[in-house]
Amino acid sequence: MNQADLNLIDIKNLNLSFGRKAVISDFNLKINAGERIAIVGESGSGKTLTGLSIMGLLPEGAHITGEINCQINQKSQNLLALSEAHMRSIRGKDIAMIFQEPMTALNPLYTVGNQIMEAVQCHEPSLSNAACQQRAIELLERTGIPQADERFSYYPHQLSGGQRQRAMIAMALACKPRLLIADEPTTALDPSLRIQILDLLKDLQEDAKSHGGMAVILITHDLNMVRHFAQRVAVMYQGKLLECKSTEEVFNQPDHPYTSSLVNSKPVRNVLPLVPIAPVLLRAQQISVAYPQAGKGTLGRGIQQFIRGFHFSDLWKRDYQEVVKDVSLELRQGETLGLIGESGSGKSTLAMALLDLLGQTGAKISGQVEVLGHDWLKLNAVERSRLRASFQVIFQDPFGSLSPRMTVGQIVGEGLSLHQSDLSPDATKVKVIDVLKEVGLDRTAYSRYPHEFSGGQRQRIAIARALILKPQILVLDEPTSALDVTIQKQILALLADLQHKYNMAYLLISHDLEVVEAMSHRVITLKKGKQIKHQEL
Repeated sequence: MNQADLNLIDIKNLNLSFGRKAVISDFNLKINAGERIAIVGESGSGKTLTGLSIMGLLPEGAHITGEINCQINQKSQNLLALSEAHMRSIRGKDIAMIFQEPMTALNPLYTVGNQIMEAVQCHEPSLSNAACQQRAIELLERTGIPQADERFSYYPHQLSGGQRQRAMIAMALACKPRLLIADEPTTALDPSLRIQILDLLKDLQEDAKSHGGMAVILITHDLNMVRHFAQRVAVMYQGKLLECKSTEEVFNQPDHPYTSSLVNSKPVRNVLPLVPIAPVLLRAQQISVAYPQAGKGTLGRGIQQFIRGFHFSDLWKRDYQEVVKDVSLELRQGETLGLIGESGSGKSTLAMALLDLLGQTGAKISGQVEVLGHDWLKLNAVERSRLRASFQVIFQDPFGSLSPRMTVGQIVGEGLSLHQSDLSPDATKVKVIDVLKEVGLDRTAYSRYPHEFSGGQRQRIAIARALILKPQILVLDEPTSALDVTIQKQILALLADLQHKYNMAYLLISHDLEVVEAMSHRVITLKKGKQIKHQEL
């Protein structure tokens, strides 16, 4: 077989623009069957749009030219020339994609199991429901979700961020595609699980050799993942392909200065010692959180006990699963407390309990939380609203937390309208533009909408929204998970500078040990909801 026959994807002279703004220029890349290639570059460089171009899932208003030739059924077809109906028959079966933000990619109205089954049934209608269900459970198990047969019936919001990401991976792999585009597939996973997922993708490639081999395009900013996984690396900058070489050559002999800066970017520790008399701003004592278990109400049990007699109220009792167990912590002014642990260990749940943002989940919370000396969980709505400006959060999923109907200016300025309502519209706009500049966005972002930005840029918008109120306590839930390493370094430096300037306290949740070590004074480790380690850095 000659080299031409090996080409699964051949991208020629790809150009992509939105109006007059070019976002991909003269892009050329060949990908062979069974190959693992990584596309790296800073946020907004065009990495994700390249993957969406192959899938035929570009946002409205995109203008694309060039060719994306794909070998399907031993025939080369230009994907850009195919009808939408034809592309639907290819998506999922021949080409699949793991999206960067699983909470927005998964349907909140269907269980994760049914969504995986749907992917199978669309392309293999002859399979029975039982066979589809069994395949879905097996895929959930292979991607590392514990108790897969039970979590098959869970809805996306009932899974942790990492578990949702693994469910997305299971869905993408359901029909054994020839090409898998993985857009930040391990963003929400802890380091050990990242390696497991990458090893899983390698194993699946081996399984796929019997039907021609599966190629994988890994879109990521995690260079450790690239070293472990990719055979070749394509480096993008401002929509252009700077270089494409073997992984070893890119890391050891980069051709372009930008590639060199990318390879050498690591978080730098910038932590000031705490003032001995620094007051405690946040204190939590024996916090426990329990969620109602899916499908575990006692209606069935009540019916079984009917003959023995029961109270009708027993029908509506629910079984609960404890996910955070007796965790205590203190956070002082000017301090950063790191919170680490594997996916599903209860990190984000603990943070949301401290913020009292679990009201719609039906969760039971016990323990005591003091915020700036106030009994936080016992404050009334008005009193708590006044303190909200001082107790802010940056969420893990920026796209899910940003309203698609509001401009960036409205999103970032919303807190000012609530907590500083005496500001004039002009003064509010000045403050919003100033904070956008602080996080690396120019003033043109003010009038744009979240969908017009890359994942990393959306994360910076979320940071700006929290920072504009200059809070005393800031919860950082994976604040740099969607950022490339060069921007991550800048954002961490920005957060450190702001902490030094305003003496804010940070509760930092992260899977990235380098980020935690660069930012934290102390670290708490959670495992299965319990605090197992507490150390000074």
